[in-house]
Amino acid sequence: MPANSLTRRAAAVLSLAALGHPVHAQHVRRPREGYVTVPDSARLYYRVVGTRGDTLIAIHGGPGVDLESIAGDFAPLAERHVVIFYDQRGAGRSTLPRDTTTLNAAQQVRDLDAVRRFFGLARVTLVAHSYGPLLAASYAIAHPDVVRRMVFFGPVPPRRGDFWSRFGRSMATRLDSAQRAQLAEAARQLGDTTVDARAACRAYWAIAMRPRLAEPDRTLPLIRSDLCGSDPAGIRYGLTTTNRVVMGSYGDWDLRAALTGVPAPTLVVHGEEESIPMDLVAEWTTALPHARLLRVPRAAHFTYAERPELVWPAVEAFLSEADAP
Repeated sequence: MPANSLTRRAAAVLSLAALGHPVHAQHVRRPREGYVTVPDSARLYYRVVGTRGDTLIAIHGGPGVDLESIAGDFAPLAERHVVIFYDQRGAGRSTLPRDTTTLNAAQQVRDLDAVRRFFGLARVTLVAHSYGPLLAASYAIAHPDVVRRMVFFGPVPPRRGDFWSRFGRSMATRLDSAQRAQLAEAARQLGDTTVDARAACRAYWAIAMRPRLAEPDRTLPLIRSDLCGSDPAGIRYGLTTTNRVVMGSYGDWDLRAALTGVPAPTLVVHGEEESIPMDLVAEWTTALPHARLLRVPRAAHFTYAERPELVWPAVEAFLSEADAP
């Protein structure tokens, strides 16, 4: 879960083709990449991959990273599904607002609904990573009849509680003092407009990815997504502004009571060596009526890249199940 706030936390821290295909009740034709203009005129960049099967919306984490952070590693989904990736407001190639009051949880929910409506989806499956499940769940609470099912990869918990302090302590133990200093300097350079944003981003993630992987020397080369592959301005804005502002808008969040009204079957996939505490993540499955937890051994925050032979078959089996009554 990248962040400018990791300067503090970690240093302590993707023509729908003119190939018409079924999207539940309708057929929709859209270019394979472009922009969704939402009601307040902000533009959200999107990309569509896959040409058959049902349609999924992929929700990246951060907040403040972009679709490039998951697109490469979510490629297996495109073999059996149409996958819509989009950059959230304030990230990647989407609008980077001067007015940061538009960067908030409620607006993120409205933006996601605008994406769904743009593609004419009556119901939708949401596949989300890291912070993304918090947005997906907030959307499902607001639109319970629209969400068909959800997959959460490495999610933040459904409540804040002592999450940040426990997460920060765990992350800090996974880096030595020299690495923590390198990470802090890279985070500082991300905020320095005289420094190349992409170079600073690459320096940042060269260190910041390691504590997010159970076996970094083995699995870092397996990551196919490029966390620094988007627009440099969006990279810098996302990590230095969007993360802090959007995450702050959730306040002392606790979705548990509201989640009881979400009927969507949900698969929670979490690495056993993840710094996001497993006991807090398990609360998704006790709050959601139709949720289950897949614990992935020898994996941390990127289970789908670290243990693809376990994760993708389980995800496909879940996506092929009949809908809950």
